[in-house]
Amino acid sequence: MTDPVTVGADGSAAGLAAADWGAREARLRGVPLRLVHAWEWQPYSHEPPAGPGAARQWSEDVLHEIAARLRSRYPGLAITADFLTGPPPEVLCEAGKEAECLVLGSTGVGRLTGFLLGSVAMATVARAERPVVLVRAPGPDEDARPVREPATTPSRRVVVGLDLGGPCDEVVQFAFDAAALRAATLLVVHGWSPPAYYGAFGVAPEPDWPAVEAAESESLHEALLPWRAKYPGVDVVAEAVVGQPGHHLLDAATDASLVVIGRRSRPSRAVPPRIGHIAHAVLHHSPVPVAVVPHG
Repeated sequence: MTDPVTVGADGSAAGLAAADWGAREARLRGVPLRLVHAWEWQPYSHEPPAGPGAARQWSEDVLHEIAARLRSRYPGLAITADFLTGPPPEVLCEAGKEAECLVLGSTGVGRLTGFLLGSVAMATVARAERPVVLVRAPGPDEDARPVREPATTPSRRVVVGLDLGGPCDEVVQFAFDAAALRAATLLVVHGWSPPAYYGAFGVAPEPDWPAVEAAESESLHEALLPWRAKYPGVDVVAEAVVGQPGHHLLDAATDASLVVIGRRSRPSRAVPPRIGHIAHAVLHHSPVPVAVVPHG
């Protein structure tokens, strides 16, 4: 069976933005769209006036309304809607295991301020075994309608942050796939820090900075050679830049359609799942959707 694009759907502006993005992504990939609503019963100090089942029924109705809206907007796209019960992060992570990617909404607070990550999104991103895409809801200064560019308009580039310090094939492949699907340029950003220099204290001679920069660029070039060969139709721009990669990724995101970053997966139960500081910075401030891809 073909793995679907799975969306954590709810009636919020962020959930609707995620559902629309997920539908377009599923259509791009030629796969079904699966909408999942995770509902968890909450105890009440007093029974709600409409009865204890009212909240659940409202959630079920919202899910079916979203599915009906997307079927009308994207005719021909296979869409299923599943109402599941349990803690949302656990339910969403489980649903994401059988998906090409899991799409979640995140509250948007404007073009300059990016995302506000809720506890469900944060916990899901930190634990998911498959890529998770965070889609920002429109802020108060933005048009809430989904953007539909003419078919003749080239897709904006895909940006990926690449760490040469460890294996991250899953991240690179997701980024190349996304760029190929969109017929977009792929910008690969590798951030690196200069070696320590203690020449003022007579400890070490000053490095040959042009040689150091050339070596970083060459390492990036060599790392991308097999991927360029695998995806000959993808136009690749590679940048080895000095400094925190998060800042460079956010600069590049201003005219991108998607930013792809990695998250080291930690199978050991002794180490709690978490999101790295670079991912935190990008997730909180990116103006465009961000894909977080777990890797070794």
